[in-house]
Amino acid sequence: MIEPDLTQPIPETIERVHFIGIGGSGMSGIAHMMLDAGIAVSGSDRSGSATVDRLVERGASVGIGHDAAHLPAEVDAVVVTSALWPDNPELVAARERGVPVLHRSQALHVLARGKRVIAVAGAHGKTTTTGMLVVGLHGLGIDAGFVNGGVIGGLDASSGHGTSDAFVLEADESDGSFLLYDVAVALITNIDTDHLDHYGTPEAFDAAFAEFADRASEAVVISADDPGAQRVRALMRHERVITFGEAEGADVRIVDIRVGDVASCTVEIAGERFELEAGVPGRHNAVNAAGALATLVAMGVAPVDGARALAAFRGTGRRFELHGERRGVRVFDDYAHHPAEVDAALTAARTVIGDGRIIAIHQPHLYSRTRDMAGDFAAVYERVADHTVVLDVYGAREDPIPGVTGALVAERFEDPSDVDFLPDWQQAAERAAAIAREGDIIVTLSCGDVYRIIPQVLSALEVGDGA
Repeated sequence: MIEPDLTQPIPETIERVHFIGIGGSGMSGIAHMMLDAGIAVSGSDRSGSATVDRLVERGASVGIGHDAAHLPAEVDAVVVTSALWPDNPELVAARERGVPVLHRSQALHVLARGKRVIAVAGAHGKTTTTGMLVVGLHGLGIDAGFVNGGVIGGLDASSGHGTSDAFVLEADESDGSFLLYDVAVALITNIDTDHLDHYGTPEAFDAAFAEFADRASEAVVISADDPGAQRVRALMRHERVITFGEAEGADVRIVDIRVGDVASCTVEIAGERFELEAGVPGRHNAVNAAGALATLVAMGVAPVDGARALAAFRGTGRRFELHGERRGVRVFDDYAHHPAEVDAALTAARTVIGDGRIIAIHQPHLYSRTRDMAGDFAAVYERVADHTVVLDVYGAREDPIPGVTGALVAERFEDPSDVDFLPDWQQAAERAAAIAREGDIIVTLSCGDVYRIIPQVLSALEVGDGA
């Protein structure tokens, strides 16, 4: 993968921009906002998709596949992500021509200039919490601009230009780019040491989060429960910190959590109690809602008004998203790609299926993560799911590592009958469908392209009778 050059000067005026990998959730959102701003947009992606089609319908010029010929003759900047390979022909052509190459965070920085930026960072829950904040602000009559990693239910968009000075964004810590923004309010959901390929040491990783927090001009909102967040809290020097969670002394203290089809909780702020609905299932989402409320409070919103506005949230794309039902079996997709996220997603699923069973389809994401966490993944799936089908690794930005395949996860199960390693997607879909019976759910989990297997799963369910 490429390392973003965050020192690259950003042109003062951008009238024409080219996105390499325009179909990604984050990149497409920024592209839509560029179109909203009257900027001519072109781009490329490795394959067509509904996301690409929507951009084309709005006037973007998009080439399929990566080819230097896709780069327009006249362009002011090229936007990339860290997942790009250095030998990408469009990237090579842009550098040879001296076209400024901006990381997507720098493009987002252009759109956020002069705005009151609310940035959400953390290991888990960023997309959901960002969505909650956007819905909450809109419910309060504040037309906030936003860029999120998933489509926000009710708004049917992952980005929006907005007419107010508020701008909510999901900030990416993986490559340090979250330090680029001029943040007013920083929200840190939780912290798991990760991305050491970029930071080198856990200490450097924590220091980056502390720097992100201390740069916030107005306030920092941070978990009072999460050990990693509290570790970073000790490094911070910010004068205004608002904490949330179940811990004694939290500024927005959760005193009761109720799970079901929709999670909810009671929170206590300055001695007064408020009811808060998450809009989606899962204990972890009640905590996310508390973090969103704490952020609105940090912005000056009355708690009762913030709680009422947040109740309109109805989830985000690829977060326990229902894709269909066949013969009484529902098929969901979730973005979870870390053991803690898988645990939260499947635990939330358990609260809504009654006596049904969970059949998980796991696509390992990244060779390094699979190598380092195979045992952790196996332990979570074996404990929470009823059966797991493991696919092969989605390498994303990484080169293959010899000996690292999805088999590493399957081999770590204590009971081999609880798992199948099936690299062939059709076989995997048919196996999941064969196991499932009425009342069960099948859920795909990964931030790779595992969601593409869902049509095969639904088709297999139509022809099978179940176990």
